Amino acid sequence: MTTLAAGAASVGNPALNIAIFVAFVVITMTIVIRASRTTKKASDFYTGGAQFSGPQNGFAIAGDYLSAASFLGIAGAIAVYGYDGFLYSVGFLVAWLVALLLVAELLRNTGRFTMADVLSFRLRERSVRMAAALSTLVVSLFYLLAQMAGAGGLVALLLNINGKVGQGIVVAVVGVLMIVYVLVGGMKGTTYVQMVKAVLLILGAGIMFVLVLFAVKGNFSQLLADAQAMVNGSANEAVAGRDILAPGAKYGISSMSRLDFISLGLALVLGTAGLPHVLMRFYTVPTSKEARRSVTWAIGLIGAFYLFTLVLGYGAARMVGPDKILAAPGKENSAAPLLAFELGGTIFLAVISAVAFATILAVVAGLAITASASFAHDIYASVIKRGKASEEQQVRVSRITVVVIGLVSIVLGILAMGQNIAFLVALAFAVAASANLPTLLYSLFWKKFNTTGALWSIYGGLISCLVLIVFSPAVSGKPSSMFPSADFDFFPLANPGIVSIPLAFLLGVVGTYVGRAKQESAAKQAEMEVRSLTGVGVEKAVAH
Repeated sequence: MTTLAAGAASVGNPALNIAIFVAFVVITMTIVIRASRTTKKASDFYTGGAQFSGPQNGFAIAGDYLSAASFLGIAGAIAVYGYDGFLYSVGFLVAWLVALLLVAELLRNTGRFTMADVLSFRLRERSVRMAAALSTLVVSLFYLLAQMAGAGGLVALLLNINGKVGQGIVVAVVGVLMIVYVLVGGMKGTTYVQMVKAVLLILGAGIMFVLVLFAVKGNFSQLLADAQAMVNGSANEAVAGRDILAPGAKYGISSMSRLDFISLGLALVLGTAGLPHVLMRFYTVPTSKEARRSVTWAIGLIGAFYLFTLVLGYGAARMVGPDKILAAPGKENSAAPLLAFELGGTIFLAVISAVAFATILAVVAGLAITASASFAHDIYASVIKRGKASEEQQVRVSRITVVVIGLVSIVLGILAMGQNIAFLVALAFAVAASANLPTLLYSLFWKKFNTTGALWSIYGGLISCLVLIVFSPAVSGKPSSMFPSADFDFFPLANPGIVSIPLAFLLGVVGTYVGRAKQESAAKQAEMEVRSLTGVGVEKAVAH
């Protein structure tokens, strides 16, 4: 058994880690191949034929939503920053209430394949579809890039691959597997993979949760006290001075720091209800009732997982210690694997490592099929072919798009290795909250909303978000920035949500009144209202 030392390049047995990951790939690939036998129409490829039940889709949503950042990043943030790290869990979970109350049922009733189906239903189709598709592609690409770059970073700890060439190969392998999953199985295969991954991830986290509590004889207060004692004994003065049981370890007392946290919280809570790959999952169920059930199941599963992360984070602080975590190649992301090694040794670490890679694999597959469906269905079929593309042509273009997106994400993921990828995830949520959610809510709930308002809201939210991120400390001006040697950060906040989200809502209103002379179809608006509330005629949701 390979032993663990502080600052070591790897933990456990890399060969065993790879073997278990390969076993997972073989099993899931078998499932995907079996699912491909019933993937014949565009609806099968995009939404799995809307044949999944609410509980099944709930597990798939949980598998889609609980990324490597949730498992590795949040546990590490709690281990190092304590209370402030757990706020990420709270934000991610609360976000689902927005999706459940405002989006899930109405979206399922109004659309068919993509978010653009809803936005373009009663507006001028081609221009709105193009805007919505571009927003979807931007969100998906940056989310995808973050996952791919994260895969390259994790191998340093889990597989003892330290060179950039080796990490680049791992990124390429993840990308190729993603392409194969989507090409072969479509949404059905991807959904089954996400369901399996959700079960493994929640089960693995649950076992670690029980083992940590067993180590302190079920005394959670003792766990917190021991974790704080480990922090107090840190050789790092900055860490030793932290109170991880109270706010302020990461987001300090300064007004700018608090404002940055509020901005991030807005992006997380509102962005989830606008994430295209999450919204697309509502179309994989046959009825709006099942859409509600799927979100309810997802909230339960995700909520349980995030409660696990609280114990895992403080457990890592107690049993591993912040010094050893920060000395590992993955820094905070290493907390969960290091804790697994302490709890169960090499074999348990190998299982958790495989689950971490499975997490990345399932999420990137979901992102890829969302991006490809948006391009093929919204841009190719509706804009380029003006609604005259056959289902076979759409599926063929979608498959080609998957390959292109996969290759682009591999290249960008390799280039982003070693860089700060946190801003990529923040950008995905911020864009979703800025460009997608305001337009979606206005389309569903505001009768006067028109095409001009939609275009102003989407493009205004998208452009403002991108510009503010580029000129923020997340990209330049700090040692942790993507380009630490450069300094062009005139915007003081790392996340632009507090500016770009209200701006997008405001632009939607202003644009609507500017374009009020061009009246939209009152009949279409009435039809959309009835359909969104009742689900009557849902299969005709994209018929124009």
